[in-house]
Amino acid sequence: MVDINGSKPIYIQIAEWVENEILRGHFKPNDKVHSQYTLADMFNINPATAAKGLNVLHDDRIVYNKRGLGKFVTDDAKAIILEKRKNETLKRLLRDVVIEANHLQIDEQELRDMLEDVIRDHKGEKT
Repeated sequence: MVDINGSKPIYIQIAEWVENEILRGHFKPNDKVHSQYTLADMFNINPATAAKGLNVLHDDRIVYNKRGLGKFVTDDAKAIILEKRKNETLKRLLRDVVIEANHLQIDEQELRDMLEDVIRDHKGEKT
């Protein structure tokens, strides 16, 4: 969902929302994504802001234009999103964790043990 008061720009949130819909399978390759006007109505934002979010997806090769018809999901969209999030988002989060662990004087082994605990707990939630 889009958080107007959030720390991320709204157009980035729009792009991430569409990415999440692709990852969930709500938009499949070659499916038409919502127009800027539909997104603007859905999230009560300016259509130009929604268009900017769609343009981010286009720049990242997640959607492509069909002239006069709108934007559609590329065949490689899911792989592009997964790779981008792995290499940007996940690494940034891990870097932040390592920095915080250093501030708290947590050594590498203790941090690894904590990560293993989190992984184990998460696996338990999925079953």
